[in-house]
Amino acid sequence: MVPRYARPAMTALWEPEAKYRIWFEIEAHATEKLGELGVVPESAAKALWDWWATDPKIDVEAIDAIEAVTKHDVIAFLTWVAENVGEEARFMHQGMTSSDVLDTTLAVQLARSTDILLEDLDALLAAIKRRAEEQKYTPTIGRSHGIHAEPVTFGLKLAQAYAEFDRCKTRLVAAREEIATCAISGAVGTFANIDPSVEEHVADKLGLKPEPVSTQVIPRDRHAMFFSTLAVIAGSIERLAVEIRHLQRTEVLEAEEYFSPGQKGSSAMPHKRNPILTENLTGQARMIRAYAMPALENVALWHERDISHSSVERFIGPDACITLDFALARLTGVIDKLLVYPERMQANMDRMGGLIHSQRVLLALTQNGVSREDAYRLVQRNAMKVWESDGQLMLLDLLKQDAEVTAALSESELEERFDLEYHFKHVDTIFNRVFG
Repeated sequence: MVPRYARPAMTALWEPEAKYRIWFEIEAHATEKLGELGVVPESAAKALWDWWATDPKIDVEAIDAIEAVTKHDVIAFLTWVAENVGEEARFMHQGMTSSDVLDTTLAVQLARSTDILLEDLDALLAAIKRRAEEQKYTPTIGRSHGIHAEPVTFGLKLAQAYAEFDRCKTRLVAAREEIATCAISGAVGTFANIDPSVEEHVADKLGLKPEPVSTQVIPRDRHAMFFSTLAVIAGSIERLAVEIRHLQRTEVLEAEEYFSPGQKGSSAMPHKRNPILTENLTGQARMIRAYAMPALENVALWHERDISHSSVERFIGPDACITLDFALARLTGVIDKLLVYPERMQANMDRMGGLIHSQRVLLALTQNGVSREDAYRLVQRNAMKVWESDGQLMLLDLLKQDAEVTAALSESELEERFDLEYHFKHVDTIFNRVFG
């Protein structure tokens, strides 16, 4: 985790103290249920909870010092708790194995992280919707292969982004549901030394579901799906970021990131206003996607368990969640303050002499009896003259001078095919589909 790209609420979920607090809750809830079952004295859980009620400071350094000797993190924690709670602490961890604590804790952290990410997505969706409504009918050029195609509106560009991130939210809700499982099943997952009702009790207390079959570890296909979902969201972030970066290019300049008073764009060139935020988002998206591959590789563990996944998840768990949290918040800020230049959009559409209306002329010719092959040839030969003139010639003028074209279409019929508003007649339909 790089502090530069981290926000406090998400980071706090992954701090060692937060992790140890979840460990304690798991152990205490399990001991509580074991007391009800008569496996351990009920006084054991009471002693744990009474100590916890004093809101003790988790001494991370002390636990680390014990681990330096034991070479085992869970044992180090249990030892530290026992030193503070006393004799009754010996009943902790009855019938449990370390993975019961570690896997269930990771599930809690990922679920709570997802709650923050869902809030982030809601904020981003709200910002995109507001700007889409604002730019609903702002004409701009649609591009395919980076080349002018046909007119769209800037609102439609944003509506597409909204629909995409709405799908991301749906996927993330499903990923949270899948990852939020609890395993308190003991060595190799058979419940030989602990009753399944303990797992059910701990799961209920922590807002999880019991894992149907845990082989001492929660199956890592769940985690692979979770981190893959984060990777897809990162891909969507980059898609919108790249769109803004292209639109901010000097030759285009149809939209750009907000440039605050006092901001500097270059150490060498005082005139520069660079798309640094969206470039940064592209880089962050690459990192988030990179975390998906080791999660996929973690699925194939040896037999009932090994720990090859453990070191991987110590990296990707916090890093993926913290980075995505930051990226979503940053993108929300970019969209919220995005500078939009309708006049430049119009000027860019106009600079190619009406070529963007070529399809309408093609269709009109075919509807008036010209074969598609001939219609394409007639429109293209005039369009290429405009293209090669770099927009100095006008397609409509050339078509009016082309005898083969005017034999099929009158001047008024040609002029009608150059109506910009024609392209926007279904904007409301699309917006209703996206926003309801």
